[in-house]
Amino acid sequence: MKNLTLSLDDETYRQARIAAAERNTSVSALVRDYLQAFIRPSGAAPDPSAALFAALDQAGEFRAADRLSREQAHDRRPA
Repeated sequence: MKNLTLSLDDETYRQARIAAAERNTSVSALVRDYLQAFIRPSGAAPDPSAALFAALDQAGEFRAADRLSREQAHDRRPA
């Protein structure tokens, strides 16, 4: 794997750090994902595992204890 040095203004770097933190990832991972998407041929299908992991990153933390009960899941009354 190669290392890359970038120069960014302070505000761009701050925004990138916030975006990375919201996705539980790093600025390096954001840049890597962007570059991989950028260089992919326009007609090429995206990597299905990348889409899965991106969805998982955005899902946040999941705990089985947070699931709805059967009654809650089937309750049709307005909240």
